[in-house]
This record gives sequence, structure tokens and C-alpha cells, in this order.
Amino acid sequence: MMNSKIYGKLAVTNLKNNRKSYIPYILASAFSVMMYFIMDNLYRNRSLVEKGSPLAIMLSYADAVLLIFSIIFLFYINSFLIKRRKKELGIYNILGMGKGHLGKMLFLESVITTVASIIGGILAGILLGKLVYLILLKILHMGGKIEYRISLASIGMTTIFFGAIFILIFLYNLLQMKLSNPIELLRGGNTGEREPKTKWIMTIIGILCLAGGYSIALITKEPMAALGKFFIAVILVIIGTYALFMAGSIAFLKMLRNKKSYYYKTRHFTAVSGMIYRMKQNAVGLANICILSTMVLVMVSMTVSLYGGLNDVIVTRFPYEAQITSSGINQKEEGQIEEIIKNTTRKNHTVTTSQIRFHVGRFTTVYNNKTKQLDMMAAGDYSNSNAVDLVMIPLSDYNQTEGKNVKLKENEVLLYHRNHKRTHKKSDTEALKNKKVIQLNSISYKVVDELDRLAIAKADTTSFIDGWYVVVKDSSIITSYLKDIYENSNIYDELKEYYGKIQYSYSFNLNGSRANRAKTEKSIQKQLQKKFANCSIESRELSRESFYELYGGFLFIGIFLGIIFLMATTLIIYYKQISEGYDDRERYQIMQKVGMSKKEVRHSIRSQVLLVFFLPLIMAVIHLAFAFKIITKLLSVLNLTNISLFFMYTVGTVAVFAVIYAIIYSITAKEYYKIIICRGE
Repeated sequence: MMNSKIYGKLAVTNLKNNRKSYIPYILASAFSVMMYFIMDNLYRNRSLVEKGSPLAIMLSYADAVLLIFSIIFLFYINSFLIKRRKKELGIYNILGMGKGHLGKMLFLESVITTVASIIGGILAGILLGKLVYLILLKILHMGGKIEYRISLASIGMTTIFFGAIFILIFLYNLLQMKLSNPIELLRGGNTGEREPKTKWIMTIIGILCLAGGYSIALITKEPMAALGKFFIAVILVIIGTYALFMAGSIAFLKMLRNKKSYYYKTRHFTAVSGMIYRMKQNAVGLANICILSTMVLVMVSMTVSLYGGLNDVIVTRFPYEAQITSSGINQKEEGQIEEIIKNTTRKNHTVTTSQIRFHVGRFTTVYNNKTKQLDMMAAGDYSNSNAVDLVMIPLSDYNQTEGKNVKLKENEVLLYHRNHKRTHKKSDTEALKNKKVIQLNSISYKVVDELDRLAIAKADTTSFIDGWYVVVKDSSIITSYLKDIYENSNIYDELKEYYGKIQYSYSFNLNGSRANRAKTEKSIQKQLQKKFANCSIESRELSRESFYELYGGFLFIGIFLGIIFLMATTLIIYYKQISEGYDDRERYQIMQKVGMSKKEVRHSIRSQVLLVFFLPLIMAVIHLAFAFKIITKLLSVLNLTNISLFFMYTVGTVAVFAVIYAIIYSITAKEYYKIIICRGE
């Protein structure tokens, strides 16, 4: 029987001897623990995050993403460690240590790394949590009035979750050891030496998947469709990336080998031949780096653009400073609303400009190709992917806002198409353009004119997808449609009460300081809520705080997740270089013994590393370039339509990431070179 104390000594000695591998692993584990703890602690701070708020929902999703990612990432990094340790464990086994003894030694190693990671991560989270909290307050424009708290529940949940992850990793390592015989353990670090075959079927699948993902990204035009199709494109691109790195890269290397003018050079010969033999193993790591890099670039560029373009977003969402909307009120009540606005603006030293008043009836419609009519439904019903908005306006309001004196007969209308640069399916819009007659349900109307502009559409802030404005002779036609559609609809009674009547909208701009405008709008809101049941105000200043919460939350989580994905990318690159360094060391030392100089070794290393190291970054940038168009559609749903601003931030994000990537390359390439030329290990 072995003395139980020797297991502890062996465990500590092994960790010291393998410090190049285990120190980064413990630091990465502690970093993952820290990031999860900080996020969970923020989520549980109810003085900062109201339950059910957009920020609370985003933090809860980010919490889950961090946990799932930590499981995958730590298992993946552990695979590098256990591969390097197999030869060492095999030697212990041959020298007389049974697998039970090895299991005890691994258990103590796991206890040391687990305790160091969890305690270190939580302590770091407590120390840095306040800083992260202050950064979040700054992003959200909340100031420092909210108390920072350390949640005992977060400490407990973090310990439980990551303790369970490390237990699973230990059980996996134990299983790996028990399933291997001593010879397999001794050869565990040298597996995969058989030259892989060129897998043309997988290569073709990869090309097709990438082509499919890129095509979806390029041809998707409608923003609402982009929400669903984006994830399909992402899945196809991920599959295509893995397939091409695993199969296409081997085909590419073999093409280089067949090109004699390139292959038969000292710096290329050893690099290409070595990469071919272990490309199956390397390809997965490179694909992981590519996917993680793409995720960092997409998340950071989108969230930074949304936050940096917040003023553009607010102006896009609210073309006018404020819009008051009420349902089912009479002319006397409309006058009372206008009187409230007049008195409040004067009292708060602001002046209303660009005022526009109008009445509308709101519906959702689907163009029926068979009947050639617009089938009308309750507003907001987008269950059909071809659904568009339809807004009915009485002729008197059109004449008043446009300063015209147009006359219409009973079954005549004016037509205006709205798209806000968010084009719907061409077949649907083109089917109605230049029509002389349109059918709304079963009633036909003669289109007297298809308008090029409509002031009411510009002021109508409630619309965010493609649609049509129809000017009818009088409001009785609108009332008839509202009664027919909403009485038979299945929507909630509150919505039926609101949308089932003609709505009155009053939009205006305000001149004055931001503080006075905000004060004016808050005062108007308070008075309207007190006096009218179905009356609301939407405005830039009233919504600014909620926009900062939403878009600031996006920025915070985007950067937060971007940092941990960047850390994962760095660690994967580091372990890839370390692993390959040990695999290649013996081969390069043989080369030096037969006359290859250190300078030639360095050139060969640089050639090998450059050959594959920057390939994931190049592919990530290509992925981002093809995704650019569909991302702009997604951003338009969030009211960011400034494409040049998004392009500028995207280029900046790529440039910063490329610099960081180059620094990582420089550091890991040096480590690789040190391992290759070290003769004493």
C-alpha cells in the first residue's frame, strides 16, 4: 500500500512540472468563474435591475450563455491537458502505480485546481465587481446612486455550478485513463500521425453550407425575416467552417505539397509535411478559433454601433420630438389635449414647432394572390410572414396636413407605400404598385393617385415594417372597417378597445434645452395619464433612459461576452501552439542534427505558424463581410439605419481585434520556438 501522503506530493510535483500547461488552465478557469460571478451578481442586484426589465432579461441570458460556454470551453482545454499527461501517466503505470493510485493522484490534482479556480475566481469577482458595476452605470447613464451589493446566492450558485463542472471533468479524465492500457497511455500524446485522406465529400458539403449561409445573408431583404433566417445562416456557416477546415485544409496542403516550386524549400518542406500529418487535430482547433473570432467581431461591432449611434436610433424611432396618441376621443377632448400642450410648453420655456394632427385606423393585411385583394386583420397580427401594415386616413386630414383640396368619391382612394428603406417582398409590393383598382376585403376602390410623399407617414412613429397608407373619403369608412375587423378578432380586450376605434395623433417638435424638453414631456405625460384613459405620449427624451438601458445593456453584454470569447480564443491558440511544439520538437531536433541551422528552424516555424495561424482570422473577416448586409437588416429592426456608421465601427472592431490577434501570435510563436529548440527537456 502506498503512503497516502505521497499522492499529495505527486499531485503538487506534477502541477509544478506541467506549470506551462496548468497555470494558464487555472487562470482561464478562474477567469470564467469570475466573469460568471460578476454577471450573476449584477443580475441579482434588484436595486439595479428590475425584475422583468429588458436589462434583467439580457443579463439572465448572458448568465446562461456564460455557463454553457464555460462547460464547453473548460472541457475543450482539458482535452489538451489530458493528451499531454497520457505519456506521463503511462510511465507511472509501468513503474508500478495502479490505475486506482493514478485516480487518487488525479483526484488531488483536480481538488487543487478546482479550489484555486473557484476561490480565486470569486475573490477576483468580488474585487473587480464594483468596477464592472460602475462601468455598467456609466454606460446606462444611471450615475452612482444605486448601491452595489455582493450576493451570497451568487457565491453559492457559482461554487455549485463550477464545482459540478470540475467534477465532470475529473470523471471524464478518470474514464479516459481507465479505458486506456499502458501502451496507449504512452502513445497518447503521439496519436494522429497517420496521413489523413482528402475527404472530397466533406469538402463539398463545407462549400455548399458556406454558400448557403452566405446566400441567405445576401438575399434576405425584409428585416423581420432576417430575425429567423440569421440563425439558419449562422448554423450553415458553422458547419461549413468546420467541414472546410477539417477537409478543405488537408486538400489545400496537399496541393501545396504537389507544387514543387513551393514545397521543396527548407522553410516550407517541414511546415507543410508536418501540418498534413496532424491537420485533423489542428483543424478543429482552427475552426474553433475562427468561430469564436467571428462571434467576437459580430457581437462587438453590432453592440458598439447601436450604442455609438444611439442619437441616430432615437431620431429614426421618433421623427418628431413627441407624438401623442389617443383612441376613441371626440373633438372637445382633442382640444383639451392641445391646450395641455400649449400651457405646459409655455410654463417650461419650450416652444412647439412642426405640428401635425391626424386621425387613423390601423390594420394588418396580407395580399391574396388568388383573389387579388388585401385580406384585413387586427393591427399587429404578423402570424403570416407576408403581412404588412395598412393605415387608413380620412381625406380631410390628408388635405389639412398637405395643404391641398383633393376631392374623392365614395369608392376612390389615394395610395402611399411606406418602406422606411426596409423593403418587403418585391412580389407583394409590386403587386399593388401602379394598380388602378385595389380590393380591401371584398370592396373595390379606384386608386386616383399613388402618392410620392405623405407627411402623416413621416410623423407616424408606431410603424416599423413595410406597409400602405390609404386615404379614404371620410372617417365613416374607417369606422366601418374597424367594427367589422375588431369585433370578430381574437385579440385581448384591452387591445381591441384601443385599436378598434379611430386614433388621434398629434406630433410636434420642441425648441429648448434638453432639460426643459424632458421636463415638458414628463409634465405632459403626467397630465394626460390623469385626464384620459387611452392616451399616451412617446418622445425622444422620455424614451432616452429606456434606450440607454436597452442599448447600453447590449453594449455591456456584447463587450463582456466578447472578452470571455477572446480569452477562450487566446487559450485555444496557446494550447494549440504548446501542443504542436511538443509534437514537433523531436522532428525539428532531428533536422538540426542532420545540419538544419537554428535560423532555418525559425524560418520553418514562422512559415508553419503563418500558414495556419492567420487563416481563422481571414475566414472570420470573410464571414463578417458576407454577414454585413443581413446584420444591417437586424439593426434596422432596432432602428439603426445608418449603414456608414455601422461600417465604420465594424472596420474599427476588425482593426483592434487584428492587432490583439497579432500580439497573441507573437507571444505564442515565441513559446513554440522555445519548446522546439530546448534540448534539455
